[in-house]
Amino acid sequence: MTELAGLTALVTGGTAGIGFETARLLAAEGATVIITGRSADRGAAAAAELGVRFIAADLADLKSVKSLARQCGDVDIVVNNAASFPGALTVEQDVATFESTFDTNVRGAYFLVAALVPGMLRRGRGRIVNVTSMVAFKGVPGASSYSASKAALESLTRTWATEFGPQGVRVNSVAPGPTATPGVAAEWGDTNDELGRTLPLGRTAQPAEIAQAVLFLASRRSSFITGSTLHADGGGAAA
Repeated sequence: MTELAGLTALVTGGTAGIGFETARLLAAEGATVIITGRSADRGAAAAAELGVRFIAADLADLKSVKSLARQCGDVDIVVNNAASFPGALTVEQDVATFESTFDTNVRGAYFLVAALVPGMLRRGRGRIVNVTSMVAFKGVPGASSYSASKAALESLTRTWATEFGPQGVRVNSVAPGPTATPGVAAEWGDTNDELGRTLPLGRTAQPAEIAQAVLFLASRRSSFITGSTLHADGGGAAA
């Protein structure tokens, strides 16, 4: 299938997990795909496996964000997937980690979109998909800074949909439930699996399952959807 042929897609945090699987699907649909990550070695390996372009970038660093936007040029699809997801109770959260979380998850995504969307508006088309989280709307102990940052990104989804929609740019979110990725396992350990067992489907997601939801919102199949959040959370929103 080549549903996305002729389009360029940028996937931040695309060297592993949900971002990696999303890049795989977008490339399979014919898109020219760019992935980002902080590790040059891991990025080169991921790009070689997927057959895509890698640009090293740290979304917490505004200079890096600006450089990324310049190197990308015109982009038709942006998937804001890069994220910091520390776990800590509110009374134990240190300021540096809190700031880093918001710098990556909110500020980085915000100014990346601000740099890339003018081209979309000029061309009269574009799709932005923000990867948020079930904890943006569901209270989970220990996820305070992460959940707040993802709630902010969902708010930006709605605002951007109203700002950019008249020029043909759609903006939506995918809110995954607990997903079995190496990064989440390293940070949350068994807690991630425990959260999965509490869902109506009784398990964690695989990254490729979340990537399918991202692909849908990046494709023409969702042509009349904007400003929405797709809850790919195993029923977490219903429980």
